[in-house]
Amino acid sequence: MAALSLPNIAQLIDDGEITIGMLRPVGCVATAADEDCTYAMLVRRRGESLFQLLARLDQAIDKGLTLGIFTDEINR
Repeated sequence: MAALSLPNIAQLIDDGEITIGMLRPVGCVATAADEDCTYAMLVRRRGESLFQLLARLDQAIDKGLTLGIFTDEINR
């Protein structure tokens, strides 16, 4: 298996955090935040691997950091 590169997650966790776990009744979620804002709240898709979820989270963090676009799949 190829190494997974997650540069935006690596950058964020220097001062923030990511969380992955079960949120009932939504299902498995992944969130990324620091003390100032929440960059992403993603819901794991049917058939999506953990690696795919982390890659999507990394991309969502990038959109938040560079474009100011925050992703919320939980509260829509």
